[in-house]
Amino acid sequence: MSTSQQPDPRDRPARLTVGAVGAGRVGSALAASLRLAGHRPVAVSGVSDASRRRAGLMLPDVPLVPPAEVLQRADLVLLTVPDDTLPGLVEGLAETGAVRPGQLLVHTSGRYGAKVLDPALRAGALPLALHPAMTFTGTPVDVQRLAGCSFGVTAPEELRLAAEALVIEMGGEPEWIAEEMRPLYHAALALGANHLVTLVAQSMELLREAGVEAPDRMLGPLLGAALDNALRSGDAALTGPVARGDAGTVAAHVGELRRHAPQTVAGYLAMARATADRALAHGLLKPELAEDLLGVLADATGATGTTGPTGASGPSGASSATGPTGAGTAGGSDGTDGRPEHGHHGHDDLDHGHDGPDSSQDGAGHGHDGLDHGHDGRGDEDLGDDDGDGGNR
Repeated sequence: MSTSQQPDPRDRPARLTVGAVGAGRVGSALAASLRLAGHRPVAVSGVSDASRRRAGLMLPDVPLVPPAEVLQRADLVLLTVPDDTLPGLVEGLAETGAVRPGQLLVHTSGRYGAKVLDPALRAGALPLALHPAMTFTGTPVDVQRLAGCSFGVTAPEELRLAAEALVIEMGGEPEWIAEEMRPLYHAALALGANHLVTLVAQSMELLREAGVEAPDRMLGPLLGAALDNALRSGDAALTGPVARGDAGTVAAHVGELRRHAPQTVAGYLAMARATADRALAHGLLKPELAEDLLGVLADATGATGTTGPTGASGPSGASSATGPTGAGTAGGSDGTDGRPEHGHHGHDDLDHGHDGPDSSQDGAGHGHDGLDHGHDGRGDEDLGDDDGDGGNR
């Protein structure tokens, strides 16, 4: 067995100096990950005491300086600020001469593509949009979680290889997103990840109300299996009283929620209507059971005074008697599923291999002319306190 030791990445010559404007959860984690890949963080800017403490934890010995000085020191600059702050920050940095020709400028906003960096592009910067589809905690565990994390990548075609190389160096999986599709891409992630947290938190509160001492322990295996089945099988993984057409059970749910947690009724009804639509459209909900179910949802919606964007019947705009697939006659719920269980199908496509930090490409390194403009730039007070997406996603 060989006894030779692998070289420490910190001993390798750094290919790029790295700076981060915004010492939030995302910026600190990405800069720390780039350090592991052999790059050298040299400067970071932060606003709050929390951001400064986070920078000290994730990027020890990296100086905290104003944003303009970050750009002055670094070849690769991460702009990890809130989405609404990003356009103004880019314009301000470009107008004050902070941007250097040949400098890689990377933002991590899911909402924006590369065009938001156009002011910096006109100043000679190389614009990249690299959005990690991951939630961040602001602790070292975030660096580990980047292994296998998908990144939404948008950049000019001539910089595509450089952008993808940086993602691979951080252990991520690049996924190309067209400029015009960035808002839709980001909405999809928010729908899944952000709303999931709300649903889980509500479920845990209701379980506590029902007397469950450890709702997290109860939900963990159930939600883990549901998520895995959904990722593998899509709508075929739908189960429960709505997908079965158990109108009486759904009515009982609504009654209990009104009694114990009225603030959750509107969300329950909205998700139930969406679930019924999908179950009908995919042949999982029997048409003869749909009428009573949709009637319950319509009555409950009217009772709570809430309506969806297309009326009480759900997002498809179908009447309560028919549903989105034109379900006909009414029928009673027999309490059975009427379809086989949908378990795991043995797919391995969710497990992607990674070459790790050494899978770098020379395309990530671009020539820098090292011009020093002696600019003032924007002060910390003009920036948001955390990363774009607020730690995501």
